[in-house]
Amino acid sequence: MKSFKLFKKISFLANLGLIGTLGLGLQSCNDLLTENVVSRIGNDYINTAKGLNDATSAAYSTMRSWYGTERGMNLTIFGTDTYTNGADGSWKFMNTYTTDFDTRNGLLAEIWNDFYQGINTCNAIIERSAAVTGLTESVKKQRVAEAKFIRAHHYFIFTQLFGGVDLRLTETLAPTKVVKRSTVAEQYAQIIKDLNEAIPDLENKSRSAEYGRATRAAAEHLLGRVYLTKATSSAKAGDDYAKAIVNLKSVIANYGLTLLPNFADVHKQGNEMNNEVIWSVQYTRDPLTNAGGNNAHVFFGMEYDVLPGMQRDTENGRPFKRYKPTNYTLDVVFNNRENDSRYKKTFKDTYLSNKPGTYNTSFDLTKKTVTFALGDTAIFLPGYEMSEAERAKKKYQVLVPSRYDERIFPAINKHFDGGRVDRTQFEGGRDFIAFRLADTYLMLAEAQYFSGLKADAAANYNMIRRRAAWPGKENEMMVKADELTLDFVMEERERELLGEQSRWLDLARWGNLIDRVKKFNPQAAPFIKAHHVLRPIPQLQIDRAEGTSTGFPQNSGY
Repeated sequence: MKSFKLFKKISFLANLGLIGTLGLGLQSCNDLLTENVVSRIGNDYINTAKGLNDATSAAYSTMRSWYGTERGMNLTIFGTDTYTNGADGSWKFMNTYTTDFDTRNGLLAEIWNDFYQGINTCNAIIERSAAVTGLTESVKKQRVAEAKFIRAHHYFIFTQLFGGVDLRLTETLAPTKVVKRSTVAEQYAQIIKDLNEAIPDLENKSRSAEYGRATRAAAEHLLGRVYLTKATSSAKAGDDYAKAIVNLKSVIANYGLTLLPNFADVHKQGNEMNNEVIWSVQYTRDPLTNAGGNNAHVFFGMEYDVLPGMQRDTENGRPFKRYKPTNYTLDVVFNNRENDSRYKKTFKDTYLSNKPGTYNTSFDLTKKTVTFALGDTAIFLPGYEMSEAERAKKKYQVLVPSRYDERIFPAINKHFDGGRVDRTQFEGGRDFIAFRLADTYLMLAEAQYFSGLKADAAANYNMIRRRAAWPGKENEMMVKADELTLDFVMEERERELLGEQSRWLDLARWGNLIDRVKKFNPQAAPFIKAHHVLRPIPQLQIDRAEGTSTGFPQNSGY
């Protein structure tokens, strides 16, 4: 199978006055990581066969601004009911919703700029493709379909974060200050139109021949999510859930996708191209072409490297200790550990010594010293309040929940990247799994639940829960139709998708972000307000608009 990888960004096309200089990444679609970095490309390059292909690759590269990055993670993990801030001092205000989270937030400006660059690239592909020679009509149609998929994706993220934005559907070739905010309804109409037009011309398979390109399965999965989200928006329609169900059922039935037998294997390093993955965002190991890399690996780790018997290494990660699971996550979401394997398979509970020796204990005071040989268990987090007598029998430090703080807490293992060149490298190279089949089942079940089809919803939830069960505990994991509640819907998504850039968007579409944060995130509870259901429009956009705040109004409350 060919691997569709994304290469170095360069300056391309003209200036886009809305956001500054339009930069497009030019990549090659070759076997594995054969690279062809191009520079000094003129405006007419996109009118050639190779230029159109490279422009499509460039549009994909803007996905890297969101998936597996500090931008995307902070905007989806922080400030929710399931994660709060750890000790890392960076960006804590994005969790706590203090006044530092304002219109000049750098991460918001970056995602705004990058996505509009991608959108303008897509607009150019769509408009110019008809005149391109040297490609078959089927390939040109596929490239246009991919551009519509990417454009729809970017506007969908924008709509969820900001509400109305500037809905630009034609290529911008010269600087302009003439912009306006569209309505949410107009944006949803265009997102749905783009995806419906894209689906017939995308590859009709679960996985592209050039891995990383969007397929029909990816577009239908995204369209299902769009309808599910639209159903609770100001643009909602009575048939949104029904249309979500149609698209999500198609993903499950028509492309040969399957749930992996073992939940732990879904995010296992080296297994990113598995039968559950619908679409992923591509990264590399080459510093020339990897931009900022997939850096999700740094944010969820605890400070293991200051504890006896341990030092920082690539296997256990560079611990930024950015995101700390809330008590609600550990005590409620993952409370059924006897039957459900996902707590054990989501959180890292054991650290093996990589720094042998004898040490005074600093955290587990049931013993005065500990001695480790290489590979001995040095740290164990049982996840419950093990008695002091039992802890004292262990030859290693046992860290119980009452000992957790902003530095010590269970780290999730979905994003660990042992392939980094050294223990300090920030730029990870693992692909980021953006869409997977388990989420398709969860969204389908949710749409059925809100449509009153609770028996159907239970059957689809049980597809996920059967896989999650410990062997022999399958019956105990099955949920009945009359047991379904909104709390169950919300908790089942996090049992499966914790740390996968979904939670803030989920809470926002359910309309209970404020209530849930006040109830379960004590750091954020005193500060979150009603207007925080939307993010602030970047000030750079308002300053560049004709009429500034009159021509492009800020979201209320900022």
